[in-house]
Amino acid sequence: MSKKELHFNSKTIHGGQQPDAAYGAVMPPIYQTSTYAQTTPGGHKGYEYSRSANPTRTALENALASIENGNYGLAFASGLSAIDAVIKLLAPGDEVISTNDLYGGSYRLFRQVFEKFGITFHFIGMQDVESIAEKITDKTKLIWVETPTNPMMNVIDIKAVAALAKENKLLLAVDNTFATPYLQRPLDLGADIVMHSATKYLGGHSDVVVGALVVKDKALADKLYFLQNASGAVCGPMDSFLTLRGIKTLHVRMQRHSENGAAIARYLQNHPKIEKVYWPGFEDHPNHDIAKAQMDDFGGMISFIPKGGSFEEAVKIVEALKVFTLAESLGGVESLAGHPASMTHASIPKEEREKSGVVDALIRLSVGIEDSNDLIEDLEQAIG
Repeated sequence: MSKKELHFNSKTIHGGQQPDAAYGAVMPPIYQTSTYAQTTPGGHKGYEYSRSANPTRTALENALASIENGNYGLAFASGLSAIDAVIKLLAPGDEVISTNDLYGGSYRLFRQVFEKFGITFHFIGMQDVESIAEKITDKTKLIWVETPTNPMMNVIDIKAVAALAKENKLLLAVDNTFATPYLQRPLDLGADIVMHSATKYLGGHSDVVVGALVVKDKALADKLYFLQNASGAVCGPMDSFLTLRGIKTLHVRMQRHSENGAAIARYLQNHPKIEKVYWPGFEDHPNHDIAKAQMDDFGGMISFIPKGGSFEEAVKIVEALKVFTLAESLGGVESLAGHPASMTHASIPKEEREKSGVVDALIRLSVGIEDSNDLIEDLEQAIG
């Protein structure tokens, strides 16, 4: 069996990987070097300067391509620098259609950086594909999708959006950070680009900041490789090594994240002091059927609103947690709690936030891989 034919749980460990050529090291060495000796001007062994390429980063990029069923992987200094490269494929006058419920950093990059250069962004609800079709003009060049969305856990039909994009000759990029390729593989559903904040589940240990892109098409990959090198926002060899190490346990971690996520979501749903729980695994969740069709499980991300729906009540709960850590980010082995309105989504104006459901009372949980009973007991004492 070739490594291309491996099942996912084996790909996380072996996909795109070979023992190091020099000494047979099982894990790729950390090539902590900026430059490489040449035998003659331009004569080298595939590496000349580490911004352009580094063997440790190459190993990570090969692994990224393998687990997303792509042909080309690119690793960046952060998720936002990966998004930055995608938007740099565009030109002044181009338009992008994006979901109105997305990570605050993505919104900030789109609105406060790229709009100044003449690129227009439309933020809309994407649960109904028809709403996307209505926004397409001859200036539209890219559809940007998050699913499940951050933090409202809305689910968008990737296959249907991909068909719409192809019909109109548009690029479709999918932020797959929440689901990971363990649960969802957008390229298989017709997307052109998959993006990850690999800081989150792919790294999985809250010890690295890395971004990733994966594509199938060589021409598109070449354009992105050019931008990666020209703009220079690459991750270093140590970050590459740590992320690759994280990927090797992605499958076992995601299984536990999903199991714990289901237990916590159901506990909160039945709690008398909780008004609303957002989790795509509920049968009454809008687009649950699509989630069930395009995802292999429902993950460990949950948002909820306590009864009374006040800012003060939400802050009181997150400050009282003891096992959950109040912190930015998500996807690590430890459980984290956040208050999107004042943390991850603070860069979105309040009026815009609340239109998509990100109200002041909303709490977001990244459910880790601890014992679920300890997590439930912690929520019980914090909610009161």
